Amino acid sequence: MRETSGGGRRPTVKDVAAAAGVSAPTVSRVLAGNYPVAPATRAKVLRAMKELDYVVNAHARGLAGATTKTIAFVVDDVTGPFYAYIARGVEQQAASEGRLCLLCTTHGDPEREFAVVELMREQRAEAVILVGGAWDNELYKERMAYFAKALDKSGSHLVLCGRPSLGEGVPALNVQYDNVGGSYGMTAHLLSAGHRKICYLGREVGLSTSDERIEGFRRAHADYGVELDETLILPGKFQIDAGYGLAKRLLAERGDVTAIFAGTDMVAIGVLKALREQGVRVPEDMSVVGFDDIPFAAELTPALTTVHVPHEQLGREAVRLALRAGEGAAADRVVLGTHIVVRDSVAPPRRRA
Repeated sequence: MRETSGGGRRPTVKDVAAAAGVSAPTVSRVLAGNYPVAPATRAKVLRAMKELDYVVNAHARGLAGATTKTIAFVVDDVTGPFYAYIARGVEQQAASEGRLCLLCTTHGDPEREFAVVELMREQRAEAVILVGGAWDNELYKERMAYFAKALDKSGSHLVLCGRPSLGEGVPALNVQYDNVGGSYGMTAHLLSAGHRKICYLGREVGLSTSDERIEGFRRAHADYGVELDETLILPGKFQIDAGYGLAKRLLAERGDVTAIFAGTDMVAIGVLKALREQGVRVPEDMSVVGFDDIPFAAELTPALTTVHVPHEQLGREAVRLALRAGEGAAADRVVLGTHIVVRDSVAPPRRRA
């Protein structure tokens, strides 16, 4: 990348014009997009902008280094309670800090996620908070690391909320919760109750959230000296329909399972529905547990034993971390604890008829 501005100064329209060999008004016409410019000239300007990492900033063109008081909150979907309660924490903390909270959804599309992050960079958002698991893909990590550096260069901050770090040297802040410990504790709870054939239902391979929960599941089996039946780790989406379908399949194929560890509470809702339809009593015939402790968990029949995730605190900590970044000893990573909430869906194993 060519450097035309020194001392960390952000490149200007004049810098782009000099690099492209055109006048500043020509660069302005290309940026405006509503004036005729020769295709070859336009291509030179766009190439220079890319090489200089020039950021178009409609809100603060004359304010070098300034950011808008906007916190961007980026999620797959807002209809699920997991995301909704983290969003509430983000919004509450942003409001208390005098910031505007902007919600963006990606519908699970990595390309849309990249596009949203780039747009927020152009709009000079003060922080961009990405929520939920990330995919274990090197190209994805490389591209997200690029955006983290670009945001940092423009005076903004990328915050990874509920997903792992992008690695050393990447200027991204990190707010996580203990997936491994929560899963370990819940598996230990089932093993301590006497269960030896536990089905983990709803694994999304390559998704950091799912991989960490499986890690805790495996560790607990190893520490308790119980052999893990790998065929009882069933892949599936974190959705009610997935839990329903997988539970029906499990009941048809296996008669030795005495407990189901649903990957999320939403999966557990589907599992409970399938068991109820098949006349399998919970917890008398089958114990069922979940993960997340969404508000609905306590209202289910029976009330669901699950792992509590501090949703709203996650959102608040993400905003605090972003707004206090660079303040000397301020942390760039926070890990929040999880714990088991014992309710009515676990009992010692009993052989099903």
